[in-house]
Amino acid sequence: MRVDFYQLGGTPAESVIARLAERLLADDQRLLIVASDEAQLARLDRLLWDEGPTSFLPHGLAGGADDARQPILLSTTPDAPNLARNLAIADGEWREAALAFDRAFYLFDEATLEGARLAWKLLAGREGVERRYWAQEDGRWVQKA
Repeated sequence: MRVDFYQLGGTPAESVIARLAERLLADDQRLLIVASDEAQLARLDRLLWDEGPTSFLPHGLAGGADDARQPILLSTTPDAPNLARNLAIADGEWREAALAFDRAFYLFDEATLEGARLAWKLLAGREGVERRYWAQEDGRWVQKA
């Protein structure tokens, strides 16, 4: 399993997640997006709807009758009724449940930097876990580790 750490600079987590979701859907993969803040999930829900008519990303908020059919599911818990093998942690709060997925995207900012550092250290040398660290340079994501 792979964990990609994304250190957010001035880019909102919602924008980064929208780009990641777009790429995963292009590869016919499913995504579970997790945040404990329902307001953040609502902002992401609007962004995925309002990106424009040609870039709509099919998704739903967890708790609906069609959760299992959603290619992108937004939730407050890391349970994946849509059978996603990819998890995006949008709020900077590491969840051990991420290790049950094939790939996790862990987004963090200055406010959650210490938690990200701790997660990086805790995952070091763990059997079957590959870590990658990404930061923005000149508007592009560059792998730093």
